[in-house]
Amino acid sequence: MKSNILVIGGTGKTGRRVVEQLQNKGFDPRIGSRQASPSFDWDDKDTWIHALKGIESMYVTYYPDLAVPGAKDAIASLTHLAKELGVKKMVLLSGKGETEAEACETIVMTSGLDYTIVRASWFNQNWSESFFLDPILSGEVALPMSDVLIPFVDANDIAEVAATVLMDDAYNGEIIEVTGPELITFKQIIDSIAKTSDRRLNFYDITLEQYVDGMKHMQIPPDVVWLIEYLFSHVLTNPKNQVVVHDIERVLGRKAKPFIAYAQETAKTGIWNPVSVS
Repeated sequence: MKSNILVIGGTGKTGRRVVEQLQNKGFDPRIGSRQASPSFDWDDKDTWIHALKGIESMYVTYYPDLAVPGAKDAIASLTHLAKELGVKKMVLLSGKGETEAEACETIVMTSGLDYTIVRASWFNQNWSESFFLDPILSGEVALPMSDVLIPFVDANDIAEVAATVLMDDAYNGEIIEVTGPELITFKQIIDSIAKTSDRRLNFYDITLEQYVDGMKHMQIPPDVVWLIEYLFSHVLTNPKNQVVVHDIERVLGRKAKPFIAYAQETAKTGIWNPVSVS
């Protein structure tokens, strides 16, 4: 099996799914993570050379987000090194409506490498694998901007698109925007999760200031607080994000997964049912 493909963030929400997609297609991608061998660590450029050796194409996700300080410099350094070491193609996971992310996109697009940009809306899996899970488990969900319409997208759809464009040069030079098939609000999401998991979930619409104060009170790391505040204040409200795009259907030949289908599948795993301590 071919092993000249690198998946940076290969243990993350989309990265591990891209790895699975590639394996199903008969490839043996190299996983770019701190625990892998060779390891890849965004904070240790010495690891980059070993991880990139012999690689022809790569999927890149930047943790925690392309919007954070330092991301632009890191993407510039990685792109330059990749070109020097003979990488031919890069697929970059980006965020819809993020000005800072678009600056990172420009670096890749002007690098001379073949590229595809995959711009994603907010992930469904944020409710089962990320920062929205704890409130669901507590049964008390307090969020700002409950009436904002968001085309939440499934991470499995993102991964299938990423694996497809990574292998198919027909999408070189394109920006692929991946969204779910409908616009939904936080309140509608909580209702769907409550219904599919057969739970009572209390939803409270609060201000962004109250939400940020709550995160600080919970002693969430300042860089995480900054990022989440940025995502709510600049990205969630960006008109670019309140639009359904049909690129998933164009690339995969099928419709994007609706949130209710994700909720039904996820509820069956029991992840939303708190474990009682007797």
